[in-house]
Amino acid sequence: MAVTATDIHRTIDAVWRVESSKLIAGLMRIVRDLGVAEDLAQDALVAALEQWPEAGVPDNPGAWLMATAKHRAIDFFRRNQLLIRKHEELGRDVETREMAMPDFNANLDDNIGDDLLSLMFISCHPVLSTEARTALTLRLLGGLTTDEIARAFLAPEPTIAQRIVRAKRALSEAKVPFEIPRGAELVARLSSVLEVIYLIFNEGYSATAGADWIRPALCEEAIRLGRVLAELAPGEPEVHGLVALMEIQASRAKARVGPTGEPILLFDQDRGKWDQLLIHRGIAALDRAEKLNARRGPYTIQAAIAACHARAHTPEETDWGRIVSLYDALAELSPSPVIELNRAVAVAMASGPAAGFELTEKLTAESSLKNYHLLPSVRGDLLTKLGRLAEARAEFKRAASLTQNARERDLLLARAEKLRDHVD
Repeated sequence: MAVTATDIHRTIDAVWRVESSKLIAGLMRIVRDLGVAEDLAQDALVAALEQWPEAGVPDNPGAWLMATAKHRAIDFFRRNQLLIRKHEELGRDVETREMAMPDFNANLDDNIGDDLLSLMFISCHPVLSTEARTALTLRLLGGLTTDEIARAFLAPEPTIAQRIVRAKRALSEAKVPFEIPRGAELVARLSSVLEVIYLIFNEGYSATAGADWIRPALCEEAIRLGRVLAELAPGEPEVHGLVALMEIQASRAKARVGPTGEPILLFDQDRGKWDQLLIHRGIAALDRAEKLNARRGPYTIQAAIAACHARAHTPEETDWGRIVSLYDALAELSPSPVIELNRAVAVAMASGPAAGFELTEKLTAESSLKNYHLLPSVRGDLLTKLGRLAEARAEFKRAASLTQNARERDLLLARAEKLRDHVD
């Protein structure tokens, strides 16, 4: 069967997704300029698009891209030095930064692990906004195009493009070094990287807006980035904790949506559809995290909660008492109203809906939860169990008015409508 140009372009896309981050990371080590590094990597991609359809895909496409990028980098330095010499010859009063020709005898993929880790840290640098960190990470480490990122987050493509450009400019102006942070700085910077990866995962797992309940591609990309980070930083327990959390949650993907894409809540899911391989991988990652540090961090605790659900063959077998104690530990470590809301659900399952509802009453005064649709959603569920159906219906309708996700809105309105005949 003949290989078509379309087949080759698909191969190039697949190779680029895997190799682009290594390429940019290796180039960044040499040129020390994120914009230049990405431009050189894009030049290598263009060369592949021009040459591979005619010459065929190389036996080692990643090495081909590396070699091509190396030649582009050499040309870049030669042009830069020529420009400096011309400025000097013309006697122009131009401030320039001379870039010494690096030693290209070493391959670009030398120390690629450190380079990739450095690229992760610079893409998620705290000097950038959360939105900028997320877009830059997906672009540089995920190999996604600006259009793909825009579609994933339901944002206009020019907005994402500007966000990426401004992020690179901000990093350049702040003179952020391309290196792995050390000591106390490492802890803070690693926290930023983990936050971005989990944000990407959550947007895929429960989309905040749009017509789809889940976006599997974002979940898969976040898990891939998490696994890469776990390989690069094997001694960091929270990295393994985050991987465990994402893998265990992702194991429910096929059971979370119905035939037409409608959401299926945890207690209604067919647990036979849960991906046991992902569960086993997630629990193994959780074990690694707990062995590295007996004092569990927030991601490891959340992974332990997810593991309680994964180990239960039915909702009734869930160890709700342990989940409550894990939420207690999480609230002590990272106190937040959202964690308290999740804890209220666990308390309701362990001690009855009245106990859980009492905890949600206190949360209604929280300003940060004023427009958080899951608070009235949880209250609606607990009020239904308490037989207070008119109040439950009002809470479901309020939750539906707050969510921006169409699928979730339909589910909440359906729950409200189901109660209509009982209260009218």
